[in-house]
Amino acid sequence: MRIAVTIFLTDETITPVRLARELEQRGFAGLYLPEHTHIPVERTTPYPAGGELPREYGRTLDPFVALGQAAAVTDRLGLGTGITLAAQHDPIDLAKQIATLDHLSGGRFTLGLGFGWNVEEAADHGVQWRTRRALVRDRMGLMRALWADEPTAYDGEFGSVRASTAYPKPVQKPRGPVTGPRTLVGGAAGPKLFADICAYADGWLPIGGRGLTESLPALRTAWADAGRDPAALQVVPYAVRPSAGKLEHFAELGVEEVVAQLPPAGETEVLRALDALQPFVRGRKS
Repeated sequence: MRIAVTIFLTDETITPVRLARELEQRGFAGLYLPEHTHIPVERTTPYPAGGELPREYGRTLDPFVALGQAAAVTDRLGLGTGITLAAQHDPIDLAKQIATLDHLSGGRFTLGLGFGWNVEEAADHGVQWRTRRALVRDRMGLMRALWADEPTAYDGEFGSVRASTAYPKPVQKPRGPVTGPRTLVGGAAGPKLFADICAYADGWLPIGGRGLTESLPALRTAWADAGRDPAALQVVPYAVRPSAGKLEHFAELGVEEVVAQLPPAGETEVLRALDALQPFVRGRKS
């Protein structure tokens, strides 16, 4: 089992370069970074975990810039977003960012996608909340057109692009309905989410990994019904607080990668957290 990490990197935390070097030296599989462009001070959307919204949400580094720094100082470390709020991006620009990072890193990028939870943040980007899932699906279709080997036009519900020359291309070749880098969709289990995963992704990025015993059979059924290869489905529990028992349970479910949560802290505290995770890395490299 591969052990990766996620962290809210901010202007107050350990730097991307320092963290990436430590992760690669210590044998971690990857670094996943979250995204928030801004947090409106006047908002009504409650923090999903309850209580006050943590300070780091409003100070998060741009994940593509930070991952670009991480890519430049590593050779093997996986690089991912957890998650990219695709509805809040121009899809033509986003397709270029993703393909460039994947190309420059030698195919090490994982696109973690999500639909967001902060209504006010999304509204400032012009996102209509009730249609955000359809918007993300549409934007994935447009980006797939730009990533195609031959110039391909796309005319969708929310956007379009002419058949275009668009390089670089993502390193990974198309598989089934998926074009582009390894793509995982985050969100709560349910028919709508599973339909999205089956339509344009390689798998699921479930927060915390709770309830997988109950939800995985439904996802696997939807995946098979969509004609996808059962062996190709990837499930990567995200923002996990690892324990030996939890990792054993995930392994029994066929999970091959887990993303552990790091504190949004300075170098000393983050390195202590990596020390605590080290036994899991040593014992579960694959």
